Formats: sequence, structure tokens, C-alpha cells
Amino acid sequence: MIFDFRLKVFYTVARKLSFTKAANELFITQPAVTKHINELEQQLGVGLFKRQGNSISITPAGQILLEHAQKIFQIYATLENDLVQLTNTSGGTIHIGASTTLAQYVLPKILALFKTAHPAIHFTFATGNSEQIEHQLINEKIDIAIVEGISHHPQIMYEPFVKDEIVLVTRTNGRLAKKNEIKPEQLLHMPFILREHGSGTLDVIYKELSTAGIHPKDLITEIQLDSTESIKQYLLYADCAAFLSIHSIGQELQQNKLSIIDIKGIDIYRTFQFITLHGQ
Repeated sequence: MIFDFRLKVFYTVARKLSFTKAANELFITQPAVTKHINELEQQLGVGLFKRQGNSISITPAGQILLEHAQKIFQIYATLENDLVQLTNTSGGTIHIGASTTLAQYVLPKILALFKTAHPAIHFTFATGNSEQIEHQLINEKIDIAIVEGISHHPQIMYEPFVKDEIVLVTRTNGRLAKKNEIKPEQLLHMPFILREHGSGTLDVIYKELSTAGIHPKDLITEIQLDSTESIKQYLLYADCAAFLSIHSIGQELQQNKLSIIDIKGIDIYRTFQFITLHGQ
């Protein structure tokens, strides 16, 4: 869509807080970025950024402009999509978000197939834990997302996508792998690698363990990591256990690097969910 390119330059600099990174993203030179920002500041009569050596920060006036710029670009995207629908052709841009497990192990194949079937449709892709993704949706930075948590915000509409199982795993050649099945109370004597607070996976695990009489605070937490890949790599070199999505460990199970430990009486399932704002 046609819009003032200077506003696009400002928006990119404000997100990156770097003239160099903005220039790289926009495929223009850094002097060109500086020129556009200076012209915009002269036009508006206010400073938008504070220059402090090699770093910059956004001013209060810049923050106000950023908030309005986000709304303006959202209106442009809606206009573009509405016009495309009017002509009954596939096109436009979708801003998609996904929590970490989905972004790494479920969505890439789906998005690739979708892009092949609808080449005129473009999308941007944001990742984070479920709490972060829901926050981005509420702030209208993304259009639709898929999350793995159990939270329910009143502003958000939740729709089921697919079921997932969370299993207890450890490294195959470790001492914990000798236990094919354990009783729930044995969890209290294992060192765990857990996801960070705000993780949808962690919420589901804590809920199911509490139902089985295991209080999360009683678990021995060796470390908390913010991605499944980090947890898997840590597991390969430590006698620890972790709860991971079955979708995320297929390769490690085939290669006999990780093993599943069954917990008597506890099966942890969840539903990945589409989320959108109500009314959209």
C-alpha cells in the first residue's frame, strides 16, 4: 500500500532502536535513514529519538508517534486485505504468532505448504512463550496465533487446533533412564529442567501435577530454560528429567538419545489453540 515512507523508516528505527539495523531491513543506506528521520522531525517540530553515542532511545513524542504508526499500518493491512477479498483473489499479509514449541516443531511445515498453495499471501512470523504471544495479540501486533497454554483472556477467542501429549524424558544413557515407569511421588527426588515462567507448557505441567497431589514448588529445579531446544541439549549432558512435547522429540527418540519415563496414573495432554481477538 502507498504510505509516507518516512513513517515506515521511523517505525522500523523505533522497533530496532538502531539506524543500522533499520537500514538493513529496509534495504537503504544508513545516511538515508538519518535523512528521513531528520525530515520527519522537522515536519513534526519535535525530536523523535535521543542520540547517546552509538545508541538511541525513543522520546515521549516518538512514543506517541509509534503508537499511532502501529494503528496506521494495521489500517493499511486491513484495507489491503478487504480490497483483495473484494476482487475474490488470494492476497494480502497475515501477521502470525506462535508459542515456542509450535513455532519450532509444528508450524514450519504447515506454513510452507500454505505458501505453496497461496503464493500471493505474505506473512510475518513472531515467536515467544504463550504469555508473550497473547500480549502481542492484545496489542494488535499480530492478527492470529497458536499457543499451547491454558490461560483465558477475556479479549481473546480460543479455538482448538490439535492435541498434544507432554511426556517425561531423560537421556537414554543416564541413570534415570533405568526407570521405565515411576510413581508420582518419585518425581520429588528427580532434578528437573523446566521452562521459564510464562510458558504455556509449564502452566499445563503444573496443573496436571497439582491434580495428582504433586505441588510444583516441591520439585527439584536444576535450571529453567526458555526453549525446548535448550532443554534437549542440556538433557544430553546431565542426569536430569524434563517434560517435553512429544512433537519435539521424534528425532531424539529415533536416534535413541532420549527415553520416555511413564508416570503411573499421570497422562499430560493439552490442546494447541488458535487465538484471535474477539470481533475480528
